[in-house]
Amino acid sequence: MASELVLVSRDGAIATVVLNRPAKLNALTKPMWRELGETIGALSSDENLRCIILRGAGEKAFSPGNDIGEFATERANKAQAIAYGHVMHATLQALADCRHPLVAQIHGVCVGGGLEIAALCDLRICGESSRFGAPIKSLGLTMAYAEMAPLARLVGTAVALEILLEGRVFDAAEAKEKRLVTRIVPDGEVAAEARATAERVAEGAPLVARWHKKFARRLVDPRPLTAAEIDECFDCFDTEDFRIGYAAFLAKMKPMFVGR
Repeated sequence: MASELVLVSRDGAIATVVLNRPAKLNALTKPMWRELGETIGALSSDENLRCIILRGAGEKAFSPGNDIGEFATERANKAQAIAYGHVMHATLQALADCRHPLVAQIHGVCVGGGLEIAALCDLRICGESSRFGAPIKSLGLTMAYAEMAPLARLVGTAVALEILLEGRVFDAAEAKEKRLVTRIVPDGEVAAEARATAERVAEGAPLVARWHKKFARRLVDPRPLTAAEIDECFDCFDTEDFRIGYAAFLAKMKPMFVGR
């Protein structure tokens, strides 16, 4: 499911996925994009999983985006860029479709493609010295529809355009103001806070977390909700986890959900 470029570890119901090119600040290559997508796809189908932490190796960077050194061989013209884009966009779709909550653990630089990946996570925890942006205007590159859409949904069209048109790299406080990050903590506490966040998520009913993700995605779609979709909102009442949850509440005990 993973190689030395994308590492996976498991601790109970929480998986940690690591973009693993620390010598290059976790700059993304075509094989890395492909393996990340395959990894997230496989984890999404794991019924025993409840949360995924996504991070870069080390504490200098989440990712600065695509490795520019690869452009000469993999993105030197439109045909090559289209082929590369198919790999990138399949991975972005895998992140968008992941059933389990995704927590981005952001150390240092989170720029370009790294920002695109983080934007597809459900919660984003960063350090005070983290930096964000998408300065691709200086490379003469556009951010394709599949890449821009998650960013625009997260921060709004006007802010997405500000980020792309100016191409500035900005600090964590501004990223929080722009709604790019969920929470800022001291640099030395990022890993602990991301883990604590994942544990809080994993303690909840896993089917409910998956439904909430599904509902949130659906609400972005302007089409009216169907009767079946409205009906699905009440499926939780027939789950074992609902019976466990309200019984535990009445007994003033911590619920131990089973995902059924």
